Amino acid sequence: MSNKPRFNFFLSNTKNQVQKDSKLWGCPIPLSLKAPGESVDSGFSYGEYFTAARSFLSVNDCKIIISAISKITNQRLNPSDIKRVSIFQEKHGEFYHPARIETIVGEKEFSFVLNLAVSKTGRSCMIREYDLLQRLSNKFEYSYTPKVYGNGEIYLDDDLKVSLFLGQWFEGYHEFHISSEPANSSKKPLVWDPDCGGFFLSKNQTGKLYRQASMILTLYYDIETFNQIFPWHHAAGDFVIRIREDEIDLKLVTVRQYAPLFDHNDTIEEKEGSLQVIIEAMLVFFLNLSIRMRLDRLDGVGDITWSDDCAVKETVKGFYQALDSKPQVPLIPEPQADFFFDYLSALPESQLYDLCLSIADAYNTASAEVPVIRDQLKSHVALLYHSINS
Repeated sequence: MSNKPRFNFFLSNTKNQVQKDSKLWGCPIPLSLKAPGESVDSGFSYGEYFTAARSFLSVNDCKIIISAISKITNQRLNPSDIKRVSIFQEKHGEFYHPARIETIVGEKEFSFVLNLAVSKTGRSCMIREYDLLQRLSNKFEYSYTPKVYGNGEIYLDDDLKVSLFLGQWFEGYHEFHISSEPANSSKKPLVWDPDCGGFFLSKNQTGKLYRQASMILTLYYDIETFNQIFPWHHAAGDFVIRIREDEIDLKLVTVRQYAPLFDHNDTIEEKEGSLQVIIEAMLVFFLNLSIRMRLDRLDGVGDITWSDDCAVKETVKGFYQALDSKPQVPLIPEPQADFFFDYLSALPESQLYDLCLSIADAYNTASAEVPVIRDQLKSHVALLYHSINS
């Protein structure tokens, strides 16, 4: 009798099983979702997708799954302990096609994310992201980004190369995007919870969302090297949310780059007036954070949209909270959060506007975000100035 686990394939849930004789097996999966009802085919079929995932997970008697579960449970496992592996095709991104992996070991179920990339650009991004997630996990004690458990490549029969990596699945967390509430046409974050068909966040929950997103990005900001997680996008579903009663918890599921926004050839200690450089770099990070926190796409795929004004005040709070909790930088007078906000509050509104405009001018001029930012920037800076000084 074989000790190999049974593999099952599904779209999003157990009601949508995909088998080799299914009509869908030979159909191409979408490269990405552009708008409701629209997609671009990848030329990579569902059958190839599930075959690549199964082949990767099966290598050396499911060694990668066994290793991941052993790390989680701190227990030694054997291949025969894995009874079943279910692969759920979750979504289609521009570069990745994530799957949820459910494994049954004894009476327990363990879930992981398996990211697959087919395009040359996607495979290149995957190598970089896997290394970055490992690097951030080693550098910081925070648990806001997924742990990673292994990566590799699979060649299919027609020499199609697929890159994959296995990572932590955030159970109970869901994507969210700004949407129009039918009752009054107001725009609010809508949580994409498939179990209840989605729900809008309250004003209080919305504020907590932006505060926590701001806090997370600031916690990962390196004050002395200027390294930061960027680019990031609400529109791409980079953050996911879990709601328990009125409390929210956010995770950041992807890290595309971790580097300064601008180049600097010398170490910060070699720069004359390095305190000024640190503070000015932090100012650029903060202002850019305040702008990008307000951007999304309507329903995740529609036009660029601008978030509620409450995002400004909560972004400021989240930034201060993270800065206050970070290790004190020797070059900055203590406490560093108060020192920076004293500096910030001394800046006139007109200077904040000019700086924000310079940041917007540095964005890709072809981006659909730029016209929206320009239209909203004056009122955004007015709110930002008030939040800083209130």
